[in-house]
Amino acid sequence: MFKDTTILITGGTGSWGQELTRKLLPFRPKEIRVFSRNEFAQVQMQRSFDHPDLRFVIGDVRDQEAVTDACRNVDYVFHLAALKHVPVCEHQPDEALKTNVIGTENVIRASIQHGVKKVIDVSTDKAVDPINFYGMTKAFAEKLMIRANSLSETTRFVCVRGGNVLGTQGSVVPYFKSLLQQKKDIPLTSHEMTRFFLTVSEAIDLLLKASIDSVGGEIFVMNMKACKIDQLAEVLIERFSDGSSKIKETGIRPGEKLHEVLVSHYEAERTYQYGGQYFVILPEEPSRQLIDKYSALAKAGFPSYQSNLTILPKTEIKQMLQDGGFYD
Repeated sequence: MFKDTTILITGGTGSWGQELTRKLLPFRPKEIRVFSRNEFAQVQMQRSFDHPDLRFVIGDVRDQEAVTDACRNVDYVFHLAALKHVPVCEHQPDEALKTNVIGTENVIRASIQHGVKKVIDVSTDKAVDPINFYGMTKAFAEKLMIRANSLSETTRFVCVRGGNVLGTQGSVVPYFKSLLQQKKDIPLTSHEMTRFFLTVSEAIDLLLKASIDSVGGEIFVMNMKACKIDQLAEVLIERFSDGSSKIKETGIRPGEKLHEVLVSHYEAERTYQYGGQYFVILPEEPSRQLIDKYSALAKAGFPSYQSNLTILPKTEIKQMLQDGGFYD
């Protein structure tokens, strides 16, 4: 599918973008364009990969002209660029709106203008029943992406939803490990809090699955592991602390949920099992192609998909961290 094609990755210098690039290169695309606004990160990535088929493009998804130029002669777009930190988006909602909503609109317009074959948008569990501004912007972005399928007969749009990705920039595991190495306590907003987790490699597998198998208009969701954050912290304390660190409950921050949701009650009836690892959510008015592809599959069969419904025991949390390379 990707052989001899041109691929654009927005936000391509982040953890997702770099892993996606690694997994796309063996397909032998003609060119992968890494689009981001961080010059230093681009230089670092360019030196790290040192690959002739990578092209690094400085630009911001907020800039329609820059996005339009980047999409010229592109076959596939992976839209990863976003402001993702919940407190930052709460305190600067106007900036989150510009990147996460207007930036997504810019990607849609540019992709249709240049006849891109398929656009794969990375969304988040926080877009489901959102209570924080980050989740609201990603919910808007999902709606825009799904609707965009009605704006073009040739460019297809699909979304993928993930949970917390282990080891990405600013994520909880490296943050907790850093605190423990400094012999500091671990701040925890609530002992009841649960979250979905997946490794970067699993996240990119979901992206590639959606890009290859999707018709356009659907949302792909991974069957994901979930755990209590206090038990995750306890496993890390047992491994990395000399006994001087403990968990300190601080109270829930503005815009923070106790439990995350990957499929809402409202969406559950339109959600189908797709193999053993994935679910697919169809839009309210699915196209004939979507009906033909998915209607024969079994329904997911749950009232909703929440992070507190199936909790990993500490032994499996440890194994998850080991598999992700975070227990060494």
